[in-house]
Amino acid sequence: MPADLTSWATPGVRGRELQASYALGRRLHRAHGTTYYWATRALPRADQPHVHALYGLCRYADEIVDAPDRGSIAERAAALDALRARFDRDLAAGRSDHPVLAAVVDTVQQLSIDPELLRRFFASMRMDLSVSGYRTHAELERYMDGSAAVIGELMLPVLRPPDPDAARDGARALGVAFQLTNFLRDVDEDLDRGRVYLPLEDLERFGADPRRRVADAPWRAFSRFQIDRIRGIYREADAGIELLPSRSASVIRAARVLYSGILDRIEAADHDVFSARARIATPIKVAVVGRELVRRTPSNTAGRVTPRSSPRPLPAER
Repeated sequence: MPADLTSWATPGVRGRELQASYALGRRLHRAHGTTYYWATRALPRADQPHVHALYGLCRYADEIVDAPDRGSIAERAAALDALRARFDRDLAAGRSDHPVLAAVVDTVQQLSIDPELLRRFFASMRMDLSVSGYRTHAELERYMDGSAAVIGELMLPVLRPPDPDAARDGARALGVAFQLTNFLRDVDEDLDRGRVYLPLEDLERFGADPRRRVADAPWRAFSRFQIDRIRGIYREADAGIELLPSRSASVIRAARVLYSGILDRIEAADHDVFSARARIATPIKVAVVGRELVRRTPSNTAGRVTPRSSPRPLPAER
């Protein structure tokens, strides 16, 4: 469990409990989700804590599943099940004094989020305790429904599109594109956890084996194929971004530019994701967020932004 969680003390005053929970989510977001954290900073201040709360829950669940000191698989499964049961119980009660769930329950209530979205998230997290690989992209998509696509759906109440139903497919696609980008970038780390989030049939098609941890010709061929697939999903998501209000669209476009820029970094490293992690420097993250905010359309009666053929690329690294 992260130090932030073990050191959290439950105050006696409800307002302090909630404030501490939101603050914890923000710390976890800034420490572990820097790309999306910096994009979130461009949201209205009143909306930012809700994103931090949802991220905090995702990170906390990850820690239960992945932390080496959390015990056996059975013990981690029990801890995850207990967290889900606690969420349901606290939501029914209308409040929580759990260090992470207090802010999550408050966010779900304030934004009228469907609790079933979070239950789908918990179901995918539990899969990580029993599934170490996926034969096809379709199988991986079923996992990502709860681990990635649902995150896009959870964000819609924060982003406030005029027509949430119309924006839902784009939000789901962007969540999937973000996670597939992470899967390619983090393949080395995932191998250390005994997992491969890359379709086995595609790896076999190119004769690639990530377990060799070498960016050889077969791996580079697979990586090029996978990057093309991911960029196609980003293009699907772009239509959804255009359905968001101007400020929300600027924030999500900035996140999209930053995440897709990781693919550029992988290509620049000749697809070697084993020697070093593809990163976007923090000054570039700040610059992209600022650029997108400056470029946003000030007003639009439909709540939409001016369409673009493609997002602008990342600024050059110095």
